[in-house]
Amino acid sequence: MQLVLVRLREAGQLTTYKANLSIKVHDYVVVEADRGKDYGEVLEINEIEQLLPAKKANNYKNIIRKMLEQDKKVLVVNQKEAQDAMKLCQRKIKDYNLAMKLVDTEYSFDKKKLIFYFISDKRVDFRELVKELAKVFKVRIEMRQIGARDEAKLFGGFGPCGQQLCCCRFLKNFEPVTMKMAKIQKLPLGSGKISGICGRLMCCLSYEHKIYKSLSKNLPKEGQRITTKQGKGKVISVNVLKRIVYLEVEDNRIEKVQF
Repeated sequence: MQLVLVRLREAGQLTTYKANLSIKVHDYVVVEADRGKDYGEVLEINEIEQLLPAKKANNYKNIIRKMLEQDKKVLVVNQKEAQDAMKLCQRKIKDYNLAMKLVDTEYSFDKKKLIFYFISDKRVDFRELVKELAKVFKVRIEMRQIGARDEAKLFGGFGPCGQQLCCCRFLKNFEPVTMKMAKIQKLPLGSGKISGICGRLMCCLSYEHKIYKSLSKNLPKEGQRITTKQGKGKVISVNVLKRIVYLEVEDNRIEKVQF
């Protein structure tokens, strides 16, 4: 038995399923859903040497099969109809004068659920909108509010490094990113160079932070007065990656100290 991490649809949540079939990472699969079937992309596979206890195994739904050619044809039709639904929803949002930006729409694989993804700076009362959409499409309607990072992940793009966005390429979840992570790297805080195309702090700061934090151990801080073999002085600069400290000693000389 395998426990398989799947991203539902193109923009859905990450969910773990159990599988007893041959699949690999990046395969598209048809899975059990709460009220039917859905689809998603395999992100991670964990081999289980022994079968899980029956009670624990029942906590996970099944991967039904790898996606077949006829399944892919169903997706094409679903995606086209979802875009038509998105256009109608956009008109209704305007009619109801709702403060929300619709960014994407998708059907579940079995077309029993229609999901609308939107961005808004505040809470939106979309109950009347949902009632009207349900009458029109006669399926379960779900309005899902997402953030700026989710929008960037949904549409994709390239970062200032020239590579595909991390959130599209390999990140499974968004890690917290703080200004402290930028400060320890001595990045220009007032510029847009530390922000991604989503307008938020770049995700790469979070995993680079671990390296900087490790290399910063036992290094003095700028402005601190220390004593070294080169003499006593004030720390004026610190190169964390090279673990080099530039020290202004008592006769105003600048000494480079390797830690």
